[in-house]
Amino acid sequence: MNRREVAALLAYAVKLDPRSAPADQAAADETLDQWADLLADVPPTAPHPNGRHWDASQVVRRHIATSPYPIKPSDVSRPWHEFRRDVVDRHHDPVPAADPDNAAAYRAELLSLRHAVATGALTASTVKELTGGPAPEVAERLAALGEYVPRSVAQQLAAYRPRRAERERLAAADLPDPLDVACTWCGAPAGEPCRGRRVNPKGGEIKSRRKARAHPCRAEVAAAHHAARQESAA
Repeated sequence: MNRREVAALLAYAVKLDPRSAPADQAAADETLDQWADLLADVPPTAPHPNGRHWDASQVVRRHIATSPYPIKPSDVSRPWHEFRRDVVDRHHDPVPAADPDNAAAYRAELLSLRHAVATGALTASTVKELTGGPAPEVAERLAALGEYVPRSVAQQLAAYRPRRAERERLAAADLPDPLDVACTWCGAPAGEPCRGRRVNPKGGEIKSRRKARAHPCRAEVAAAHHAARQESAA
């Protein structure tokens, strides 16, 4: 609370209990200084996840109504710290919007959220947030490609494994992947690239080599299967 808010709280306390009124202006200024110093980290109001919100004026009212002793600033700050501890204990960190590969930004956002909850500027999140992730069919396709590696590592490896990088891109975007089906032209099984046949003109020997692109008929079959899967999921 700032000095204006503390002054309003003191005025409310005097209204409820005139005995607590300062004897003169000098005493009033001294009391305000003391209360403003000790309540600098106590907000006038703050949310609570179960609806039992913090209200400093109600703490003052409760004390005057139940205690025979004059109210002190610690009679307000102590309940606030208990309230804050309860809120923080109930809070579960939501997933930050920052990129998890950027550790500094991710940690800074977490700390900022926790500070906002602890100071009453933000309502605590009491539900453990599901990370969500991709749709089930997308997750299934990604899982079929092999073990997960962090995004930053995958990006660095993309140049050395272009075929896998392209398949991961198609799976993440939920686009048809020709390598999900076998090729009816060259006979390449699902998961393997198409093969192009090459004849040795000297000996007539037929050799095969891996193609960078799938045969058009394979891409068409993959697109048809993908469309059918989407239609059945809808």
